[in-house]
Amino acid sequence: MIKIESFLKILLVMFSLGTSFVVQSANKLDGVRIWAAPESTRVVFDLSQAPAYTHFNLTSPYRLVVDLKGTSTKLNLSKIANNSKLVKKVRISKPPSKGTLRLVIDLVKPVKASLFALSPTAPYGNRLVVDLDDSHVPSISKPTQPKTKLRDVIVAIDAGHGGDDPGSIGPTGIYEKTIVLQIAKKVEAKINATPGMKAVMTRTGDYFVNLNKRSEIARNSKADLLVSIHADAFTSPQPRGASVWVLSMRRANSEIGQWLEHKEKHSELLGGAGEIIQNSDSEQYLARTILDMKMDSSMVSSHDIADVVLSQLGKVTKLHKHKPESASFGVLKSPDIPSILVETGFISNHKEERLLSQRDHQNNIAKAVHKGVQRYFESNPPINSLMASKGSLKHNVRKGESLSVIAHRYQVSVLSIKKANKLKSNNIRIGQKLVIPRA
Repeated sequence: MIKIESFLKILLVMFSLGTSFVVQSANKLDGVRIWAAPESTRVVFDLSQAPAYTHFNLTSPYRLVVDLKGTSTKLNLSKIANNSKLVKKVRISKPPSKGTLRLVIDLVKPVKASLFALSPTAPYGNRLVVDLDDSHVPSISKPTQPKTKLRDVIVAIDAGHGGDDPGSIGPTGIYEKTIVLQIAKKVEAKINATPGMKAVMTRTGDYFVNLNKRSEIARNSKADLLVSIHADAFTSPQPRGASVWVLSMRRANSEIGQWLEHKEKHSELLGGAGEIIQNSDSEQYLARTILDMKMDSSMVSSHDIADVVLSQLGKVTKLHKHKPESASFGVLKSPDIPSILVETGFISNHKEERLLSQRDHQNNIAKAVHKGVQRYFESNPPINSLMASKGSLKHNVRKGESLSVIAHRYQVSVLSIKKANKLKSNNIRIGQKLVIPRA
């Protein structure tokens, strides 16, 4: 009897150990993806369940070690595609304990690492994201040439989505992120070929840039305008046509606008942790007031630019709406930079999906965006820009502007504006076109 009891105890222990091992190894590493940007790299671990993880850094050589508890894999990590300038390779190392999968990211240099888990968001499941950032490491820069007094008008061009975030997917499987990058590069080339204008891209390849970073790139480049290029989609294939969007402080008032807002929030989750735009939450009252004023000014300029771009788009493609539309898009929320979002057409529409994938149509869209931006800045050139030095300046009077406000903006006297326009009084009207004399 004692022998039977002992045998049962042994079986029970063995069963409990076996169950424990199964639980510990329940998670599976199903895939590893590496997305390389110029100054950063994102490594994504695809998992069957939410990860339990720890990590630490090692030097000589530089490594980031990630321990995934209760995880196993059958992947051959030597076959992972890798075009990163920061990551040599990802490999499996000897685990610290049973049931733990130890992953080692061999690094080229010391980098700042940020790790976070993401819950399933179609088309992806559970993920552990590792962001490796090299931008904080000081670089040796070449001596800069003395700046000329007249500067270029700088246009930041933002190709939507990228990397883990494909954007909308057309009926034949074409990704929005691919189409909009092709169009954005064409716009970039046309702007750079225009004397007095310079383009800055927020992304140049297939990688994700979070929304705050896109505005930061534009701001650091001292951009006069941010143009975000996208391709529309909707729940049904019928809608078609291009549109131009500006920021609304309220929720979009159209069904398609609400759909797009939802899609952009989804995009944030696909590409990162879904950061909340925080332009001035922690600022004091005065800072908020200044930001509000900047926002009002940039929103007025954004609407004017949207009008001009929309009129040019109408010459090369069907329009979904003939006036700028408004929605609360994160990429448009920079308070100090006029920003517009160009939806080049509905990728969910069979005919427009085919058009958007054609080089000639992409080129026509890019020409229209470029021409609209160019015409706006020719009429409203920034102070001390090369464009401002060409020909006579013209200014369209806006709501709330007076002669003294306009004179201060262009650094000329009220009297000189009155003489140039043969004005007998200081009264001006909204929409009136004024010639601005050279300072």
